[in-house]
Amino acid sequence: MAPEFELPQTMRALVIDETGAPEVLHLADRMLPRPIVDEVLVKVIAAGLNPIDAKTRSGKGVAAAIESYPAILGNDFSGIVVRAAFEAAPLQPGDAVYGMGRVPRIGGSFAEYVAVSSLSVTRKPARLSHAEAAAVPLAALTAWGMVKLAGAAPGQRMLVHAASGGVGHFAVQFARVLGAHVTATASTRNLDFLRELGADEVIDYTTTRFEDVVHDLNSVIDLIGNVHDNTGTRSLAVLRPDGLLVNAPTGSWPTMAADAAAAGRRATGFKVSPDARVLDEISALLDAGIVRVHIDSVFDLADGAAAHRLLEEGHTRGKIVLRVS
Repeated sequence: MAPEFELPQTMRALVIDETGAPEVLHLADRMLPRPIVDEVLVKVIAAGLNPIDAKTRSGKGVAAAIESYPAILGNDFSGIVVRAAFEAAPLQPGDAVYGMGRVPRIGGSFAEYVAVSSLSVTRKPARLSHAEAAAVPLAALTAWGMVKLAGAAPGQRMLVHAASGGVGHFAVQFARVLGAHVTATASTRNLDFLRELGADEVIDYTTTRFEDVVHDLNSVIDLIGNVHDNTGTRSLAVLRPDGLLVNAPTGSWPTMAADAAAAGRRATGFKVSPDARVLDEISALLDAGIVRVHIDSVFDLADGAAAHRLLEEGHTRGKIVLRVS
């Protein structure tokens, strides 16, 4: 029999009453979310922090979809099921799980409890701690989708920008698992880190223009866009005529389609889906030790503002995690 959990009426959450600087984040007591239809209720042990969380908090990202305040942000979580979707559901109270939600369509994971669709949550990899698991879902699902869309396979040559970050460090590993030859750009301090992850070649963007040393690539995983030094536009020039650039950061390159057409190259954006079936594939790689997650820092939930400030500095290696309970 699954254990019965006695639940409180309220929970501690990191909320915003308005969009703005990291200082708008503060702790508050909120009512527990009420699961409906197929949703499971999860006690959150740790929550991952992603750039979309900081962008939304600042008024960008998906902030326009916030219907009321206070709002709870946070997509990624790892924790324990405390209410199943139904009596014989695959995930039962006591099961260790991880996943991601659709914030702000639902309340986020920067809280002690989250209600999330059973299609977006799966069993936590046994090899990982809750903090490690919370660092995986959004970044890994994004990286997996991007490298698959880009056609990573034996004989394919791929360039990954911002390769030491949350999405980037997964993209390097997934592309190598799929057999591609991977070139990665990063700052000086992260070059050895990327070699350890399996990058075939590394480029120090502080000393070398990538277009001077790579060309005729099958694909580019663009996690920067044109927000810095026209990285996106310059990336089009290193692609083969039939190559593909896949861009992810929200709003990082508004003229991408026009620029790609002018260069005679293909380019597309990418939006992640919280699909537990794909996350299961990633879990198998994590549990087998074929892929690993790197955590830069862990903050207590009360220190969420400091975590957001660190993320916005733009020099994180791997992921930042919030310790929730």
